[in-house]
Amino acid sequence: MPLQIILNLIIALMWMFLSESYHFPSFLTGFIIGALLLFLLRRFIPDAFYLYRVWKVLKLVFLFMKELLLSNIEIVKWVYRRGRDYNPGIFAMPTELRSNWEITMLTSLISLTPGTLSVAISDDNEVIYIHAMDIDDKEEAIHAIKDSFEKAIMEVTR
Repeated sequence: MPLQIILNLIIALMWMFLSESYHFPSFLTGFIIGALLLFLLRRFIPDAFYLYRVWKVLKLVFLFMKELLLSNIEIVKWVYRRGRDYNPGIFAMPTELRSNWEITMLTSLISLTPGTLSVAISDDNEVIYIHAMDIDDKEEAIHAIKDSFEKAIMEVTR
């Protein structure tokens, strides 16, 4: 992937120099032409086309923003509800993520989302302990995290 990005930047700079226009629109045109060339020649380049991974990273960012907004709304509703019935708890979530970077990303996303906090990680990196402010069903919470954040992180890194 880094090779493709460098090639794309070189093509964009060459386009800018050959067209003798040293402005951003010329660079952007060269960048788009370079991306199209790399897409057409992707079977000759050993790694997958790098814009696929960029798209997956953008999807992860938008997923986090959506979850952040929804959890903030849920926390505000929870705080202003009359007769609050607290049901906090700590649950263990098994994870399929293996690298330290993947686990750090997941625990950071969980901790940044209001209402949840990553408390600890097991020594073998297979279980993450999570505290939730209001949890009714632990299995539902586990599946929600696995189907959203963990799945998106695996798409980005693998």
